[in-house]
Amino acid sequence: MMPAEVRQAWRADQDSVLAAHTAVSAGLGFLVTLIWGLTGAGTFWPAWVWFGLAIPLAVNFSWWYSRQFEERRRWLALHLALTGVASLALCLIWAMGSGGSFWPGIPIVCLLGLVAVHLLLSENWGRLRTGQEKVLTERVDELTRSRLGTLEAQAAQLRQVERDLHDGAQSRLVALSMHLARAEAMLDDQPEAKKLVSEAKAEAGEAIVELRDLARGIAPPVLADRGLAEAAKSLGTRNSGGVTVESSLTRRPPPIVETGAYFVIAESLTNANKHAPGAPVTVTLGDGDGQLNLVIRDEGPGGADPKGNGLTGLRHRIEALDGRIGINSPKGEGTTIRVDLPCE
Repeated sequence: MMPAEVRQAWRADQDSVLAAHTAVSAGLGFLVTLIWGLTGAGTFWPAWVWFGLAIPLAVNFSWWYSRQFEERRRWLALHLALTGVASLALCLIWAMGSGGSFWPGIPIVCLLGLVAVHLLLSENWGRLRTGQEKVLTERVDELTRSRLGTLEAQAAQLRQVERDLHDGAQSRLVALSMHLARAEAMLDDQPEAKKLVSEAKAEAGEAIVELRDLARGIAPPVLADRGLAEAAKSLGTRNSGGVTVESSLTRRPPPIVETGAYFVIAESLTNANKHAPGAPVTVTLGDGDGQLNLVIRDEGPGGADPKGNGLTGLRHRIEALDGRIGINSPKGEGTTIRVDLPCE
């Protein structure tokens, strides 16, 4: 879309071209008419010269005339004007020729039929486009709903896996560790067997820790029980630098959004711990206008590559929820990640 000043200048140029064309054509027409008059008159042959000059002038005028309409009507106006020029030209050729039967009637009717078809298509094109846009909109809505349904089902499955690990395998390992501790206490008179049981107990303890970390990575219980702000504080305790969590949330987001936001914070803190170890980090949580807003800022060296693996993974996770991410990481000034996730 051209600015208003450019459109006005363009129209002024068109007006000037049309005026110059008209002046030149009129000048040539009067010149040949003068020559005809000075050479003894006779058959008015300048009529064909006037005819030849009028056709391109009429085409130029048709283009100028069509430019006065809005874009949707412009081509119809040009078609109608050129049809008028062609019809008038055919009538003049018939009149200046031998006359006889009015043969221009058939081509004129055909030209007018084409105008009628153009008019019909022009009037119904908007409806056709509206119908196509409606179909596309419904399809996009359907795909969005199905994608969100898939994500919600996936999140529910992950929460179920976490519960199964917590209530099943983890509980059994804890019970096994207790039995091994009792067996170890009963083998004071058998040092070798006691050593083996002690090692088995230590292995069971390490398996419990790894299983607990795995369950926390799948669906952290603190998130489900205490919300996003407390879950973010829990993540901060494992960071090498100090993590400050500031929350102004007025309500809990939907579970799928809350889980997505949790993992965004977790990955951001992991990246900060990796590339800016020991640097203070601030996590700000807020909501408004149907969105969950996250800002994660560290005081590290900055210079983060938005196309790096860590930030690319973040972007993919956010885009899966129709969210937006902004990354600002000038060198020497730390890194700020802003994320907006729709909650409606």
